[in-house]
Amino acid sequence: MYSHKRSPPYKRRKHEVERDNIIPEVKSEEEDSKSTIQWNRIPRLCPYLDTINRQYLDFDFEKLCSVSLTRINVYACLVCGKYFQGRGTNTHAYTHSVAEGHHVFLNLQTLKFYCLPDNYEIIDSSLDDIKYVLNPTFTEDHIRNLDSSTKLSRAIDGSLYTPGIVGLNNIKANDYCNVVLQALSHVTPLRNYFLREENYSKVKRPPGDSAYLLVQRFGELMRKLWNPRNFKAHVSPHEMLQAVVLWSKKQFQFTQQGDPIDFLSWFLNALHRALNGNKKKDSSIIYKSFLGNMKIYTRKIPSTDLNDKEKKTLLATAEYQETEKEYKTYKENFMKRFEITRLPPYLILYIKRFTKNTFYIEKNPTIVNFPVKNVDFAEFLTPDVKEIHENTIYDLVANIVHDGEPTKGTYRVHILQKSTGQWYEMQDLHVTDILPQMITLTEAYIQIYELRT
Repeated sequence: MYSHKRSPPYKRRKHEVERDNIIPEVKSEEEDSKSTIQWNRIPRLCPYLDTINRQYLDFDFEKLCSVSLTRINVYACLVCGKYFQGRGTNTHAYTHSVAEGHHVFLNLQTLKFYCLPDNYEIIDSSLDDIKYVLNPTFTEDHIRNLDSSTKLSRAIDGSLYTPGIVGLNNIKANDYCNVVLQALSHVTPLRNYFLREENYSKVKRPPGDSAYLLVQRFGELMRKLWNPRNFKAHVSPHEMLQAVVLWSKKQFQFTQQGDPIDFLSWFLNALHRALNGNKKKDSSIIYKSFLGNMKIYTRKIPSTDLNDKEKKTLLATAEYQETEKEYKTYKENFMKRFEITRLPPYLILYIKRFTKNTFYIEKNPTIVNFPVKNVDFAEFLTPDVKEIHENTIYDLVANIVHDGEPTKGTYRVHILQKSTGQWYEMQDLHVTDILPQMITLTEAYIQIYELRT
């Protein structure tokens, strides 16, 4: 007989358990099963980071799965730029990673990176630039220096651009929206308010009312326009326009041309209401920026059916006395006089170029001369009102122009960059500098003036 000694329990060697430079201790079966469950939760470095193609990344479009069209739990493939749902087994993102060999994904809601199909979270500071493009953030100091900074930014293709002076993509026929959004992005208090999400994130809306989405989308667009670390020198307003189509009940669409003045009026009022604004002058950033005060005086005028003697008799009475600053309203026997009692911080001027009749729309192409600086409104104020205003001089900051026929024309906008004093002309994706003398030769349609302080 011979004795047989039982061999000692087999122990795994270091190279058999080593995984991404993490060497777990040998544990009991029960402990080992628990560690296996938690293994995928350990954030690790990823060997596939060099496969990321930043030039393909575009976070301007709606965040929905390209296969199932769902908005829930959507991930962006950082190799091809497409959106897919989920990251578990049999999800569209998982299938895409296996079929195409694309491994790095970003959760568009949580801003966390994952490697598929291994399904572990990636922690790497080199990916912070992608997070910033998806969700730009601004400090108060950064915002305070926007109008004085002359620093240029560089896109991923090497081109230089100035934050705030970037093109907007024309999806089909949304240039009438683009010019308004560009103009509003240079209204300083409005811009500063929407660059910091915490300014409006606590706005409460009634249950079931999601009008806040319009506010959210405008804030996102504003931050993308002023993003100093964009991957490209233009922005697509796709999500913003979808919110406009939804909340205007298809009154404004990006598939057919519209009128900028109608869109501007609706948009400012919609933002005001979505921010819980009311009739008080400080109830929203919209009223704080654009609201002034005026008195309206209304007086009867003689009927055209009266003879000259009867008209003369009536005009001699106080009720029918004529005064400067009056106009006859359409189909009314009244004269109206407007008296400004408080100047707004920003003044919107609208030049009525289009007249609609039964058969067609006519356009008045007259060139209107206007100064780009030192427009003094003191002459439109009474002496009492003048005393309460420290300054009555306005400077032009945005000028919207219509070119071409009334129904087939196009829109462009002139924007002033305050830090350099340079004017730029923007028409969709095209951005060029322009001399201020050339601006006054255009068919101006809508203008935004800023009160000097």
